[in-house]
Amino acid sequence: MDKKIILITGGISGIGRAAALAFAKQGDTVVVAGRREAEGKALEAELRSLGGDALFVQTDVRRDAEIAALVDQTIARFGRIDAAVNAAGTEGQPGLITDQTAESYAATFDTNVLGTLLSMKHEIRVMQAQGHGKIVNVSSTFGQRGGAYASVYVASKHAVEGFTKSAALETAGSGIRVNAVAPGATQTDMLDRFTGNDENKAGLLSTVPMKRAGHVDELAGAIVFLASDQAGYMTGQVLGVDGGKLAA
Repeated sequence: MDKKIILITGGISGIGRAAALAFAKQGDTVVVAGRREAEGKALEAELRSLGGDALFVQTDVRRDAEIAALVDQTIARFGRIDAAVNAAGTEGQPGLITDQTAESYAATFDTNVLGTLLSMKHEIRVMQAQGHGKIVNVSSTFGQRGGAYASVYVASKHAVEGFTKSAALETAGSGIRVNAVAPGATQTDMLDRFTGNDENKAGLLSTVPMKRAGHVDELAGAIVFLASDQAGYMTGQVLGVDGGKLAA
């Protein structure tokens, strides 16, 4: 089983897309899920051009039935899921906690938290049946610390890490490993939206010990590692890829 079947939610852009390309470059079959069909189909073709098989499935991670269908379609087509990367996420609406609403909370938590829960629910269902599997969730350095003007996003990533650790304990005896990566400031469209302008971005990067943003390929490398047999004794862990931010 040298070539693996990899499922990636939120695989169309950012860290998820970089992970999809990294797995494809090592010959793995990659199933990517996202909401934007045109971009997803283009990525499917790009992944296939790298020499392996690929499939895009239009999916909204906030909907249980769509996640169930995504997982079942992957099994029907490829027979198993060796590893799953849950990268679907949103920055939500930055701002003061006093300005947050039930709607801004739901918009963030439905994707970041409910989406992670539903994805793991169905991924673990098939992984338990096949007797093996690796899950890598995408958290954030904000999953372990506070952040002014980002309270709802911060709380959602704390929840992702709680789900990661709890699922790891539930599955530790069944051949399944569940871990997470915690990116620091990584150059993506989400970072640009979150900071809003170059001045704010520079201010954020000045707090990073390495004094730069991370590259999506650096995150992809950590994800590929956690999904590999080299990380065979790791479960319930959150791997920081953050330029030293959490060490400060």
